Amino acid sequence: MTDPKQTLSPSEIDAAGLTGWRQVEGTIAAQFSTGDFATGLDLVNRIGASAEAADHHPDLTLTYPSVGVTLSSHDVGGITSRDLDLARTITEHAATLGVSVDGS
Repeated sequence: MTDPKQTLSPSEIDAAGLTGWRQVEGTIAAQFSTGDFATGLDLVNRIGASAEAADHHPDLTLTYPSVGVTLSSHDVGGITSRDLDLARTITEHAATLGVSVDGS
């Protein structure tokens, strides 16, 4: 088990195999193409509930027709296993809603 307060190297993050997530200046980020505002709002609400449960909160951008998500562990100044875990949960929420991650 990885220490949730230990920052991860870029290669460790790549090895996690997070489809559609990219490393951007000490964060991981993804854009989800929701197709409409209501689905985006549903995704944001699901992300919010999971973030509260994990006590780990992403930066979110809700627009028509997408949701942008950025994760980092501000308390340690980088990406940790907490970010990877929440990214996986967010990707699962998106899949449940039939939402695709924008791989560009």
